[in-house]
Amino acid sequence: MEKKIAEILIQKNLTISTAESCTGGLLSSKLTDISGSSAYVTLNVVTYANEAKQRILGVSSDTLQKHGAVSEECAFEMAQGLYKLTNSDICVSTTGIAGPTGGSAEKPVGLMYSAIFTPNKHQVYKILLSPNIDRVTMKEKFAEAVLNNIYTFLAFV
Repeated sequence: MEKKIAEILIQKNLTISTAESCTGGLLSSKLTDISGSSAYVTLNVVTYANEAKQRILGVSSDTLQKHGAVSEECAFEMAQGLYKLTNSDICVSTTGIAGPTGGSAEKPVGLMYSAIFTPNKHQVYKILLSPNIDRVTMKEKFAEAVLNNIYTFLAFV
């Protein structure tokens, strides 16, 4: 999927940046595994701690208190804040619970929110995987799901 995304970004002369939490840089790694990715990748950050989400991306403390880091609202603010930081054409965020510990009935292990933000359009995605998947596989599946969402999103940009 990364190669297809690279081709579209180059063809449309677009840049992309990522702000990751639960994927821990895996999405960034996949996007930069393609030779020549410096032509379209602007900046990728891993903002694992809430403090980093606030300080680097401008996620509001109110959002974190009311909705938590694993929420649609936080994912959106992460992507929007990344846009303000980078001015990339496409900004993508991930935030979720990769397990095996953590989670709750409301926010179980395997829950991830991802947002794609552009100045003219944005979309937040909810991904829910089985909590029985090991952490490394969970991160891989999260990253693959986000890559698929980026690819679909690019068709309409």
